[in-house]
Amino acid sequence: MSASISPPAPAPFGLRLAIGLIGVLIAALTSGINDRVTDITLVDILGIYGLGHDEGTWVSSAYAAAEVSAMLIAPWLAVTFSLRRFAIVATFAFTTFGAIIPFAPNLESLVTLRVLQGLAGGALPPLLMTAALRFLPWHVKLYGLSAYALTATFGPNISMPLASLWTEGGDWRMVFWQIVPTGLIGAALIAYGLPQDPVRLERFKQADWRGALLGISGISMLVIALTQGERLDWLNSSLIGILLLGAAVCLPLFLLNEWFHPLPLFKLQLLERRNFAYGIITLCLFLFLSMAGSAIPASYLTEVQGYRPLQTMPTALMIALPQLLLAPLVAAVINRNWVDSRYVIGGGLMLLALACVGGSLITSDWIRDDLYVLQILHAFGQPMVVVPLLMNATGVIHPMEGPFASSMVNTMRGLFSVVAASALENFVTHRENLHSNTLLDALGSKHQALAPLLNENTTSSIAERIREQAFVLSFSDAYLASLSVITVLLVVLLTLPKRAFPPHPPVSP
Repeated sequence: MSASISPPAPAPFGLRLAIGLIGVLIAALTSGINDRVTDITLVDILGIYGLGHDEGTWVSSAYAAAEVSAMLIAPWLAVTFSLRRFAIVATFAFTTFGAIIPFAPNLESLVTLRVLQGLAGGALPPLLMTAALRFLPWHVKLYGLSAYALTATFGPNISMPLASLWTEGGDWRMVFWQIVPTGLIGAALIAYGLPQDPVRLERFKQADWRGALLGISGISMLVIALTQGERLDWLNSSLIGILLLGAAVCLPLFLLNEWFHPLPLFKLQLLERRNFAYGIITLCLFLFLSMAGSAIPASYLTEVQGYRPLQTMPTALMIALPQLLLAPLVAAVINRNWVDSRYVIGGGLMLLALACVGGSLITSDWIRDDLYVLQILHAFGQPMVVVPLLMNATGVIHPMEGPFASSMVNTMRGLFSVVAASALENFVTHRENLHSNTLLDALGSKHQALAPLLNENTTSSIAERIREQAFVLSFSDAYLASLSVITVLLVVLLTLPKRAFPPHPPVSP
């Protein structure tokens, strides 16, 4: 990371270091779960604060912008201040802000505290990948990467059950306070287990200040535009137009700056390695696909069947809990020379495709039990995609390139999480409007003949039925749209990655 100072010597891997890495994993998982739980329970939180929907959307937008921005610069800060010290401070700050957020007296203070918490929480997932790439020896590296994969498979799916616990008869403040025990445990394990590197303040003289300014500005403007665009009617809003224009200017300039800077935040030259480029592309597209296992079933059960979060909880648990076993199991399978990880990824995509085909057959008669088979397919398919792609991507990264890779992977992952959520929400909304209009037009053509048979109750019942069918058709379309993402992923799989082998012990000179 700096030509003037040699990198720190590798720490010997043992029980103490393993405990420290577990602490980083706990902190990173807690950060991701906090983000999803607060988004799911936002309506309840707004009601408690007496805030309207339009005001409340800024709480989520501000947090998301801060979180993704922190992912960009966290690895650089970790190298500069030492991974151990920075991880402890970020985890403790993230936990502290979560503890005091319920006492926020108004919207302004709530948004401010969420921004500060987002900056601290967004720094934690990149530290997990940085630590895994640096400290894990070859014989456990894949199992460490499978632990990182839990942040993409286990974390998002366990959030719904936790949200339901705190909104269905629990104390609403637990939405924020649930992170306190795990945050403190994570910080303590990090303090005990990770080695202390020297502080390298001289790196500030080489800092990529221009890149940080352009990157954070561009990412923040893009995230806010994506999360507020539908509510403000996109380009019909001058604010959204300015934000999109600013992002369109800042982000290309940021990438240009990173290409030529001697110590960049993004080392774009890593993309010349085909397997790393494949990992970035696949992970970004996978975030769209994962919505078919979490957001679509939950939205269907809520909008069509009227389920409360506690009633939708089992569908999320069907994916979340098996990950604790399946992720390391997939790592054990691909940790053999005779297993080509590309075929494992292909098999996972086939399972996800089967789940999407089944989901496209959804009708208004489906209940929670009808979704269990689809969720089981996702439970097996998701780790079969994520764990091998991490092996492919990180296998071409040297340990001291870990901060560069971590910054790129996690920033793109955070950004595309927002893009995927926004795309699904807008897609379902527009398809629901289209199907509603189509059904209403069909009904209107027969209205004259049916008019003598209609009364106020009948009309209300028909309107509700049309709304229900429009949502069902929209969710069916969303599953079919997921199939198009799988098609792209298969094309990328067949053309881009080279055969990757499991990690091997270093060869003695």
